[in-house]
Amino acid sequence: MNMTKRLLLLAILPLLLIITGALPVAAQDAGLKSLRETGKAFRSVAKQVSPAVVFIQVEKEAEQQSISANPFNPFGNHPFGDEFFRRFFDQPPRQREPKKTKKRRETGQGSGFIISSDGYIMTNNHVVGDADRVTIQLLDGREFTAKIIGTDPPTDVALIKIEAEGKLPYLKLGDSDRLEVGDWVLAFGNPFGLSHTLTAGIVSAKGRSGIGLTDYENFIQTDAAINPGNSGGPLVNLDAEVIGMNTAIFSRSGGYMGIGFAIPINMAKTIHAQLIEHGSVTRGRLGVYIQELTKDLAESFDIKQTRGILVAQVVEDSPAEDAGLKQGDVIVALDGKKVTKVARFRNRIALTRPNSKVVLTVIRNGQRKNINVTVGALDSDEKGKPVDSDKIPRLGMSLQKLTAELAEQLGYEEAAGVLVTAVEAGSPAERAGLKRGDLIEEVNRKAASDPKQVKKLIRESKKKTVLLLVRQKDANRYLALKLEN
Repeated sequence: MNMTKRLLLLAILPLLLIITGALPVAAQDAGLKSLRETGKAFRSVAKQVSPAVVFIQVEKEAEQQSISANPFNPFGNHPFGDEFFRRFFDQPPRQREPKKTKKRRETGQGSGFIISSDGYIMTNNHVVGDADRVTIQLLDGREFTAKIIGTDPPTDVALIKIEAEGKLPYLKLGDSDRLEVGDWVLAFGNPFGLSHTLTAGIVSAKGRSGIGLTDYENFIQTDAAINPGNSGGPLVNLDAEVIGMNTAIFSRSGGYMGIGFAIPINMAKTIHAQLIEHGSVTRGRLGVYIQELTKDLAESFDIKQTRGILVAQVVEDSPAEDAGLKQGDVIVALDGKKVTKVARFRNRIALTRPNSKVVLTVIRNGQRKNINVTVGALDSDEKGKPVDSDKIPRLGMSLQKLTAELAEQLGYEEAAGVLVTAVEAGSPAERAGLKRGDLIEEVNRKAASDPKQVKKLIRESKKKTVLLLVRQKDANRYLALKLEN
């Protein structure tokens, strides 16, 4: 039984006792009063929030392949079916054979909320990001055509705007850092097109990451019912303040199963400020490869504590190298705040404006030391996605220099080469058999010891294939990879 059901049972139990006459009259009155007060609280929040929640309809003209129906997709051939399948299920849609291409008008829907009296609206990028036309409908029935101010795919945040006569109702943005597990929250939106729906629940967890929905994840988890169509709607507290933006659910059925995710409003605020000012987002960069500090690694580095993150590599000519950060340093604080998780540290640096100064507290050789770093700018592609400086697009793999610690961990103590840290699905690297954790020892029969050398040897290749000598665990093998044009 989940927490919400327990709370509802506790709330209903006095009513059942009243009906059966098992409670004294005074206790009956007290129980009814408590239930009425809870209802009044929800009703008050609904009256304040609903006028500023909007129903979003989007249209897009796109070339679409004529395809046979996917029996494993409950949305059938709905143009946004695969998006729902990817976002609301824990597996991708089954591939279908293309037949021919034709142009058609795609439609979709979602939610949003007004954050200023002059018509700025916050929603998800996956709701409006690729739309040609965005139509907004308010609770009072008014409709507007919205302009997309800016989108940020890495966090799934988007900002749009409508022009209306007079001041519009808007919501106050709260402080998501003050949320605690167990706090009551209310989710507003338009699930399955059912306009302005309210559901109630609690904060189930905070700081959820590694889910794979966005590049930068720090989700609020809630058991307030969230369904397809709720995306972009507000998650509010009992003071009617927005503390999150509904963005996805975990489900095996396509509907509510007690686990929903919302983007913390503090993260969305930072994105919103940059979108208004620049129309895009610029992220901070240190230039380090980092990993969780495990108990075994802490013992290896003779560190008594296990809280912090380990610097596995410092990128050449990076802000981290300029500041004096070294391989083997353990970062334990950022601007005086404790650092415990790689994902949270990465998010905090990414949301720091370039050229800002931060103070890193590190443990080096058993001694604590403060290092002042001027944050650089992270390279990104045309969609705002972060670009790895050691990524090789033509082959679809990311590389890292082999450190002594990684060599011991992976069993490469007697080897020399460059470690494969990621392989893109469907890339030439994957098709050739490369996997994460492989060690590239040679490129075109020349020894390689760092990522820059690998990239240089690939660029110098005059053939359409690159010959790699790769160690996979205890065995060596040659792999021939075809270069993409």
